[in-house]
Amino acid sequence: MKTKTRTIIILSGIVFILLLFILFAPHQTKATEVGVRVVKWSPFEKQGVDKKVYSPGATYFFPNIINEWYTFDIKLLNMDMTATLMQGARTGGDDLLFKTIDGNDISLDVIIAYRIIPEKAPEILMNVARDNRSLEENLLRTLTRNITRDVFGELKTEDFYVAEKRTEKAEAARDILNTYLNPYGVIVESVLPKDYRFNPAYQQAIEEKKVADQIAERLKSETKATIEEYKQLLEGAQGDVNKMIADVDGEYEKSRIAADAYYDQQQKIAQAIEAEGNAEAKGIEKMVAALNSGGGKTLVKMKLAEALAGKSIYLLPFGESGGIDLKTTDVNDLLKTYGLKKLEGKPPGEIGPE
Repeated sequence: MKTKTRTIIILSGIVFILLLFILFAPHQTKATEVGVRVVKWSPFEKQGVDKKVYSPGATYFFPNIINEWYTFDIKLLNMDMTATLMQGARTGGDDLLFKTIDGNDISLDVIIAYRIIPEKAPEILMNVARDNRSLEENLLRTLTRNITRDVFGELKTEDFYVAEKRTEKAEAARDILNTYLNPYGVIVESVLPKDYRFNPAYQQAIEEKKVADQIAERLKSETKATIEEYKQLLEGAQGDVNKMIADVDGEYEKSRIAADAYYDQQQKIAQAIEAEGNAEAKGIEKMVAALNSGGGKTLVKMKLAEALAGKSIYLLPFGESGGIDLKTTDVNDLLKTYGLKKLEGKPPGEIGPE
């Protein structure tokens, strides 16, 4: 009897514990989750969504029967909308299809990076969704696809090849999305455009144009390089010409300086000669003046007498009748004849010295 009673007591304890566990089961949040409690019935609390946000990484106890428990992941999440099968948010093709502003069809892969505002988790549960998956499907997906298509549809076809323009539109789409989603408790951190594809025929035309543009750019670069090369050659030739001009100018300057020096030297020599000539002329003038005076004539006579001293003087007859004509007479032969006669002892009509 005692054994039966003991067994009943043990079984009763186990049932009581199980009932407590069922009624007050633990409710947990992971490291990146927040919890939201919904009070179904309570004599102490208001029914409905509890405005309290239950923090990440914790365990909470309250009866399951009269409470509901929901969790939301608040880490950064990516919604990948891509044409690649079995890769993005959906298994099928999920890329954005739209037309560019110039009317060409295009498909665009986009990643939306977003996160939930922890403080607004109760509002999300009341107004939008019960978990991240339903939030993404019911709210985020619809808005992001429509707004992103509209914003990128403002680009021309060729603008998609310019990374800066794609980035500019991605930032514009993010700002617009946050205007709509922030009140619902969602923050879009970035809109990342990835691959884009055009109509095959147009894609081929664009590729051919890109190739032609690359060839044109290469030719421009080669032309620019050739021009720069010729500029360098011209600068080199100009440098050589400038050097030659400088050398010629230097030689000219040296010659000019030498010529000026020679001219100055000759001018000084001429001035010295002129001064010497002037001095001699003045001396001659003074001598002539002295000779023209009375004493000068006497001096001339004395010098003439000194010059004739010891010399033989011969008187030759000349005149208009029977004399010697000095114009037609060879004086040397005459003197020679006189000398011979003197040697023969025949005086040639010598009068004798004075």
